[in-house]
Amino acid sequence: MPGQFIVPQFIENEDKIIGPITVRQFLICLVAAGVLFVEYKVLTTAYFILAAVITAALAGVFGFLKINGQPFHFFFLNFIQSQIRPALRVWNKNMSWEMMGKAKVVGLPVAEQTPKKPRPSSTRLRDLALVVNTGGVYKPDEEEKENVLPS
Repeated sequence: MPGQFIVPQFIENEDKIIGPITVRQFLICLVAAGVLFVEYKVLTTAYFILAAVITAALAGVFGFLKINGQPFHFFFLNFIQSQIRPALRVWNKNMSWEMMGKAKVVGLPVAEQTPKKPRPSSTRLRDLALVVNTGGVYKPDEEEKENVLPS
């Protein structure tokens, strides 16, 4: 029948090769076994035991540990990237294309970026409060004209 295709399902699941062990886990265990063999041939017994525990622990963590449903190597790569990259990225409109290649710091700190509004003076704030409280009957402009002395 033309027009019918087989759509693969469960593409997020890794292929299992030996029981519950996936190809990735098997390869990690295989590499760890090779490293353990080299450590056994090169190191003395005391150092071999210490190195073997560390190697087996790292292989176990990278092979079988999951954090938030993701394999540990994704978590590890994301952690490394978050430590290397800046936490805050700010677009600097004035930076030229030539400078962008040479710049190491992107933009300015947040404190210098946000424009500051001037705080209203105490008399202006008092006038606004009186206008709101009197329902618009108080007119601050008329009072200022009366308080000005003629010259």
